[in-house]
Amino acid sequence: MRRNINWLHLMVVLCLGILVGTLCQDFSDDETSAIYIVTLKQPPAAHYFGEELKTRTRGIKHAGAGRLTRWDKPRNTSRTDKRSGSYIARVHDSLLRRVLRGEKYLKLYSYDFLINGFAVLVTPQQVEKLSRRKEVANVVLDFSVRTATTHTPQFLGLPQGAWVQEGGYETAGEGIVIGLVDTGIDPTHPSFADDISNHLYPVPSHFTGICEVTREFPSGSCNRKLIGARHFAASAITRGIFNSTKDYASPFDGDGHGTHTASVAAGNHGVPVVVAGHDFGNASGMAPRSHIAIYKALYKSFGGFAADVVAAIDQAAQDGVDIINLSITPNRRPPGVATFFNPIDMALLSAVKAGIFVVQAAGNTGPSPKSISSYSPWIFTVGAASHDRTYTNSIVLGNNVTIHGVGLASGTDGDQMYTLISALDALNNETTIADDMYVGECQDSSGFDQNRVQGNLLICSYSIRFVLGLSTIQQASQTAKNLSAAGVVFYMDPFVIGFQLNPTPMIMPGIIIPSPDDSKILLQYYNSSLEREGLTKKIVRFGAVASISGGLKANYSVSSPKVMYYSARGPDPEDSFLDDADILKPNLVAPGNLIWAAWSSLGTDSFEFQGESFAMISGTSMAAPHVAGLAALIKQKFPSFTPAAIGSALSTTASLYDKSGGPIMAQRAYANPDQNQSPATPFDMGSGFVNATAALDPGLIFDASYDVYMSFLCGINGSAPVVLNYTGQNCWVYNSTITGADLNLPSITIAKLNQSKTIQRVVTNIAGNESYSIGWSAPYGVSVKVNPTHFSISSMEKQVLSVTLNATLDTSAASYGRIGLFGNRGHVISIPLSVIVKISANGTNNNR
Repeated sequence: MRRNINWLHLMVVLCLGILVGTLCQDFSDDETSAIYIVTLKQPPAAHYFGEELKTRTRGIKHAGAGRLTRWDKPRNTSRTDKRSGSYIARVHDSLLRRVLRGEKYLKLYSYDFLINGFAVLVTPQQVEKLSRRKEVANVVLDFSVRTATTHTPQFLGLPQGAWVQEGGYETAGEGIVIGLVDTGIDPTHPSFADDISNHLYPVPSHFTGICEVTREFPSGSCNRKLIGARHFAASAITRGIFNSTKDYASPFDGDGHGTHTASVAAGNHGVPVVVAGHDFGNASGMAPRSHIAIYKALYKSFGGFAADVVAAIDQAAQDGVDIINLSITPNRRPPGVATFFNPIDMALLSAVKAGIFVVQAAGNTGPSPKSISSYSPWIFTVGAASHDRTYTNSIVLGNNVTIHGVGLASGTDGDQMYTLISALDALNNETTIADDMYVGECQDSSGFDQNRVQGNLLICSYSIRFVLGLSTIQQASQTAKNLSAAGVVFYMDPFVIGFQLNPTPMIMPGIIIPSPDDSKILLQYYNSSLEREGLTKKIVRFGAVASISGGLKANYSVSSPKVMYYSARGPDPEDSFLDDADILKPNLVAPGNLIWAAWSSLGTDSFEFQGESFAMISGTSMAAPHVAGLAALIKQKFPSFTPAAIGSALSTTASLYDKSGGPIMAQRAYANPDQNQSPATPFDMGSGFVNATAALDPGLIFDASYDVYMSFLCGINGSAPVVLNYTGQNCWVYNSTITGADLNLPSITIAKLNQSKTIQRVVTNIAGNESYSIGWSAPYGVSVKVNPTHFSISSMEKQVLSVTLNATLDTSAASYGRIGLFGNRGHVISIPLSVIVKISANGTNNNR
C-alpha cells in the first residue's frame, strides 16, 4: 500500500498560523469572512474523453509529439494520473492571485476530477469580485451536513442465496472497492483484518488511493481489506471548530459511526460480537470480501461541511472506488433553481458518469411527507426498515403485573423475587436531594447506603440527561454493582416524551422501562408497598418485590420488515407546484433498525457503547451501507453494469410483503409508532424492501446514461445557466429535454397529471430468451393502459413499453398503483406507480 502523511492538514495549519505564500494568502480576520465553493466553467477532468478532450484543451501544453498527456488518456487510466490535478490547482491559484491581488484569502481545496472548482475563505466583497469573472461559473456558500450486523445477512437470505450464487462468503464482493464518506474507521477492529482467511486477498489494480499515516493512524493501519484512508477537515479547521483531541486529524474514527457503516457494508464474516461481557453471535458485512476505502469528512463535535465532503467524493472517484456510500444528509434543503443543483449532488453526477454507483441515506426526518434529504435521480436513496430480530426483557412485579422493557442484560436468578428499593430511599445520612438533585439517576455510589441496597433491585430514574449523555446506563449499572445490588431497574422520567429507547448493554441483571405510563405502574406498586412509621413517616419495610427476565436472547417477529417512523419520506420536496418532483424517493428500504456492527474503540457517538467493540445503532445511516454492500455483489457478478442498471436490479426485485405475507407496514408517528401504522406507500418505501438474492437475477433492467440525466436537468425551467456552470456543457447540445417522469427509471411518478400523459420505458433483457405478460393496478382516480401487454425478448434485446395514464377525477391526494412484468422463466419485475395531483378532462383546474 502507498502511504502518505496528511499534507492538506499541514498546509491549512501553516496557512492559518505561519505562511503567506503563493498557494495561500493570510485570510482576513473580518468576521464576515466565510467559506464558499467556487466552480469554473471549464469541465473537470472526469468529463474529458478522447478527441473531445483534445479539442477542449487546446490551451494545455502537451508532453510532446506522439505522446499522450493526462487529458488524452481514456477513463481507465485517467483516474490514476495525478498530473491534471496539479495543473488545475495551479489554474485556481492563478485566478485567485489575479482577482484578489494583494488581498487576504485562504484556499482550502482544489477540486479537479468531478467538479472544476475550489473552496476558499473570502469576504462578501471578494465573493462579488470572483462572481464577476468570466471564468467563474458558480459560487455557493458552504453548508453543513450530518450523519443521518449479526443477523441481517440471515434475514436477507445471503448465506443460502446471494453468497451461494457468488461462491460463498469467502468470495462475496471480491475485487470491488466500497468508498465510505463518513467519520473515519478504527483500523484495529477485526472486522477489517486481512488475515482471517487462507483465501488470497489481492488489492484491486484499479484502485490507486493512499493511506494517511498519523499518530492515531500509524503505518500498517491499512492492509488488503482496508486499502485506503484519508481525512478532509479544511473547512472545519478554518472555522476554528476542529478539536484535534476529540475529532482526530487523521482517518481514525473518534465517533463510531464510520466504523459501524463500513462493517455493515463489507465487514469480515464470522467476527464474534461480545458486548458488556455478553455473546451476541457473529457479525458479517453484506459483501465480506469487498475492499474498504475511508474518506473521513464527518466529525463527532460538529458534523461536517460540504466543502470537505465534496473534496472526499472527488478524491474517492480519482482513487478508483466502485461504490460510494454516503450515510450523511444536508442540514437544510439546497437553495437555487432546483434541489438537484448543489455541489454534493453535482459531484456525485460526475461520479456516476465515471461508472460509480452512489448510495445515500434518505435521512432521519420522517415520518412526515416531503422529508426526504436525498433527491437526485442518479443517487440511490435508501430508507430504514426493521428486521425480524428484537431484544426485549420484562419485570414481573409481586402483584403479578408484567411490564416489558429493554436492556441487553441478564435476568435475575430463576423465579426468585427480590426486594425493590428506590435510589431516593437508599441515600446515606450524608446525602440529600438538596445536595444532588440528580442523585436518583444513580451516577455515584458514594451517596448511597450499601446495607440497604445490597441484594436488592435498585430503582433509578432515566431522565433527559441520559439522552444528552450527561448520565449513562453504564455508570448507573456500575453504581448498582458497587453497592452489591441484585440488579437495576430504570423508570422513565415523565419529561422524556416520545423518546424511543434502543436496547442498551448492562453489566448486571437490569431493565429499562421506556414507557412513562408503565413507569407509573411500577412506582405506584412500589410506593403502595412501603410500610412507614406512624409519626416520623420513616420507612420501616420495603414490601415491593420483583424478578427480571433476561434480555440477551433475541426474539424473532413475523411482522417485519416495517418502515421505521424516523425514515424520511417522499415525494421530492422540489417546490409547492410539484414541477420537478416526478422522481420516486426513496428508491427502496433496507434494514436500518437495531443493527449490530463494529464500533470504534474510542467511539463516542453512542454513550452506552463507549469502550465496546460492537454497537447496536438505528437510522437510515445503517440502511444505506446494507445496499452498498449488496450493490458490490451485483457489480461483482455484472462488471459491465452501469450505476443505473445496478439500481434497477435492486429496485425491480424488491419485496412488497413482510414475513407473514401481509403488506409491509409503515410507522406514522414518533410517539407509540407501532400503534400508529398503515400499509407503506411508494413514498414511504420506494420500490419495496431490498431482496438481495433476487437482485442478482433481475431478468430485465432499466438503464440510464449520464446524457439522459443531463437532458432531465436541462428540462428544468431556468436551469440552462446552472447546468453550464456546474458541468461546462451547454443545454443546446441536447436536442430534446425530458421531465423526471420520462427518465428511464424502474418506477413512474407523476406529480401533476393534467388529463392524460403517455410515457415510455425501455427494458433490456440480461437473462436468456423469455416471454413476458404485463398486468397492473391503477392508482385511485387514474386509468392505466400498458402497451404491449405481452412480448418475447431475446438475450440483450431491448423492448419499449408505453404507459398511458388518464385522470378520471380531480383530486390532490396522492394515490398509488403498480405494473408487473411476469416472465415464463420466473422473473418478476415490479414497477411502482405514484400520482399526486389529478386533473380530469371534465373537471376544473382548481387543484393546480
